Amino acid sequence: MFDLALPKLLKAAGRGGILLLGLLLLMAPARAQDFDALVPGLAGTFGEQAEAVERLGSLADPRALPLLQAMSDARLLKLADGSVAIQQGATVPEGASLVRINNRVRVALRGALGRLQLVSPDPAQRLSAADAILRNRSAEDIPILETALARESRPEIRERLELALGGARLASTDAAAKRAGVATLGASSSPEARNLLLAARAANPELSGAIDTAVIAIDKKLQFRQAAETFFQGLSLGSVLLLAALGLAVTFGVMGVINMAHGEFVMLGAYTTVVVQEFCRGIPALQPWSLPLAIPAAFLVTAAIGAAMERGLIRHLYGRPLETLLLTFGVGMVLQQVVRLVFGAQNREVISPAWMMGTMTLPGGVSITQNRAWIILFAIAVLLATLAAIRLTRFGLEMRAVVQNRRIAATMGIRTGRVDAMTFAFGSGIAGLAGVALSQIDNVSPNLGTGYIIDSFMVVVFGGVGSLMGTLIGAFTLGLVNKLLEPYAGVVLAKVLLLVGIMMFIQRRPKGLFALKGRAADQ
Repeated sequence: MFDLALPKLLKAAGRGGILLLGLLLLMAPARAQDFDALVPGLAGTFGEQAEAVERLGSLADPRALPLLQAMSDARLLKLADGSVAIQQGATVPEGASLVRINNRVRVALRGALGRLQLVSPDPAQRLSAADAILRNRSAEDIPILETALARESRPEIRERLELALGGARLASTDAAAKRAGVATLGASSSPEARNLLLAARAANPELSGAIDTAVIAIDKKLQFRQAAETFFQGLSLGSVLLLAALGLAVTFGVMGVINMAHGEFVMLGAYTTVVVQEFCRGIPALQPWSLPLAIPAAFLVTAAIGAAMERGLIRHLYGRPLETLLLTFGVGMVLQQVVRLVFGAQNREVISPAWMMGTMTLPGGVSITQNRAWIILFAIAVLLATLAAIRLTRFGLEMRAVVQNRRIAATMGIRTGRVDAMTFAFGSGIAGLAGVALSQIDNVSPNLGTGYIIDSFMVVVFGGVGSLMGTLIGAFTLGLVNKLLEPYAGVVLAKVLLLVGIMMFIQRRPKGLFALKGRAADQ
């Protein structure tokens, strides 16, 4: 328990006391006098209480916030000398009594607390207060909203304050204030501002022209935001397709092997991420690094399985595409069943790191999810690493030599069988990296890769068999077109239209956007 002496009041306010002290030092002496004069009324009659609460709320004095909150929570005490204090503990001290309130005072408290929270040091309280005032929309809130907006620095809270201020000005009886409210809401890009303006048009026919102009301005901003968000969704889908198709572009495009188990290698990469995360949970120091550690682990695991698959099975079927297709399809079924036996058939969830969670708001109010933004960057990084491996390493040089002419490469001392195994392992490892990315946006299950195998082949064929640049352009093109069609045709029909479009394109350009020269182009 404490009296209303300033140091003790700040102590009761908790950690925000220092910030409140700074605000108090900026207050005018007259406001401090008003505050001191109004506080005793909180312990008076119900009428005096309601009047004191309303006037304290209109002062925008942060000192009143803990006091009125205690009154609302039935923790405000009336002392023997008539002063008030906040109860500290479960018992009421001797000679003191709890301040009782009625419904009128409760209503006044809700309004006053909503106004005072606008000056709270807690951003969550300020945002909640702005939302509450936006719902009520009273012209009496205009001064405090203008004051709060002038000193607010957080963009998301400023946006809500501007909406609340515009709504409060529209609720005014002053024509100039109403026009200012229309201008405030017209500068917003929020659907709520649009709804407020449309609701006010019938009640204010003299402002119909200004309201219509403001609504048109908001509609243009909303259309831009929708287009930007659709573009980001298309890039996001394109990055997923790029990761899923990049490994296939190596195995199918360069080696000419139709690997129907490619989706299962993506799935294995996702399950490797699950295993690494479970391992890191037992070591607190490694928990923040579980996802970065899963990237090399997924690549090595799937590359090793791909190399074993190529050496044990596929190398016996080169030049026999139908048998290779059936074999890899069977291997994919086996891998799915093995995963079900080891991990179970239920979905497994991979928890994203804190730096990948949440959304970002770009200029113009465009919202994007952070995990998909990171996946776009990851896909580009994997593409650049793949290009570097092919163009700048000895393995890449030998692989390109075998693609150009296998016999001459063999006469130059290149072990073509070893190059085939490494190439297939490399493509399988890239599929594992795709699984790491997909684990961040989808539940991990034995069927995870099945939904991406057809899309991967579409990207590779559309971009040009064996062309990494074609795979890049093809993935992002198909992702963007698919997202542009979905609002009009639906998810399923958009996929069908996309497939039909690719079929028609292949009729005109059988080798895709970028034709590859060499052995793969002749097959």
